[in-house]
Amino acid sequence: MGFNIKTKGDVLNIAKKENIEFIRLQFVDILGTPKNIVIPANRLEEALDEGIPFDGSSIAGYATIEESDKIAQPDLMSFVILPEEIEKRKTAKLNCDIYEPNGKRFDGDVKYVLERIVNKAKEKGYIYNTGPECEFFLFKKDGEDSTLHPNDYAGYFDLSHRDLAEGVRADISIALEKMDIHTYTSHHEVAPGQHEINFRYADALTTADRTITLKYITKVIATKHNLHASFMPKPLYGLAGSGMHTHQSLFTKDGRNAFYDPDDKNQLSDIAQFFIAGLLKYIKEICVVLNPTVNSFKRLVPGFEAPTYISWANCNRSALIRIPSKKEKGTRCELRNPDLSGNPYLQFAVMLAAGLKGIEEKQYPLASVEKNIYSLSEGERKKLSIEHLPESLGHALSFMADSDLLKGTLGGHIFKNFLHVKRQEWKNYRTQVSKWEIEKYLPIL
Repeated sequence: MGFNIKTKGDVLNIAKKENIEFIRLQFVDILGTPKNIVIPANRLEEALDEGIPFDGSSIAGYATIEESDKIAQPDLMSFVILPEEIEKRKTAKLNCDIYEPNGKRFDGDVKYVLERIVNKAKEKGYIYNTGPECEFFLFKKDGEDSTLHPNDYAGYFDLSHRDLAEGVRADISIALEKMDIHTYTSHHEVAPGQHEINFRYADALTTADRTITLKYITKVIATKHNLHASFMPKPLYGLAGSGMHTHQSLFTKDGRNAFYDPDDKNQLSDIAQFFIAGLLKYIKEICVVLNPTVNSFKRLVPGFEAPTYISWANCNRSALIRIPSKKEKGTRCELRNPDLSGNPYLQFAVMLAAGLKGIEEKQYPLASVEKNIYSLSEGERKKLSIEHLPESLGHALSFMADSDLLKGTLGGHIFKNFLHVKRQEWKNYRTQVSKWEIEKYLPIL
């Protein structure tokens, strides 16, 4: 339910009128994991005036014990009542900005990273809009334990006699609608038990908030159906993985789509082409934010409709960047490698940073590739100057470590902590001995 909120008094009046009992003050860590502090409704005015202090030392990428005190300051405009499908008691939610005790914005606040680059775009006269395609799996449960058994064996766009989760997706959509997040499509995806829900594009900060909410709502609703929802990019060997194809556009402040040019052969403006060139040029550097887990790179392999090659195209879905057919206000570019294991605030921030860098450099992308890149030989790809995305988390981290673009976009605190956490993850994975290795090598070596 959307509210016309302009002042603190509006929030307090709504909370009283709706008999709200509890408030969830929510934020996310650098990995994108939602965190929250629950307070009784009688502390709402205090929270709005002063924020709520908390210990940040146990939150990934936040602070050491010596500098752990942080303040969660609610954002008035984010006030929403959680639907009864999610909460047993009358509960509202507020997203929070994170501050130091001295009143300075905390450098580790991921929302602050996105705000900074969005403001940079505004200074150039642009509003950055994003629209993600949110894919996930639904698995059966064995008692309280999750399994790897899909909830059905339907396929792409199948009807309800095969698609056993149509009701689950409907419940998710209804809950989202009650939180003023309007879905416009939902359907079964390619793999067994795989689904997609999309909501209308909006400015990047709003979309990042909604993406976090969609993941939370999806998991809660799935549990009520005795299912487990997973946004893991590649949970099942030999089947398609789940991505977060992200549609992006720049609008001028007077509502004109800056990506559209009716006189260009592809109806793409110079700004759009520069933006695309920036994404292509810096994709290796930002890849670790867009695909931040070991498992992410098991999705990015040929044969499963996931991109592996750095190129762009109009209709070709084997390219990294696709230009959907709808033009004029609908003109946009679709970046196809991001996934939902990441932090949407940081993901949108680095995508925008790369695009703005392309605009600053005023370089056009190489010609679009309108053929199946997977079917080309290595020599043919080389002639077309088509490079490969990083092939592992470790490979992607090597590009991040030397990236001035990422250092400047993320800021020193998040850059250092993100790199440290992910290097540890890669080290832990790299030193494991897997079941595959035992079965492959133990009998013969």
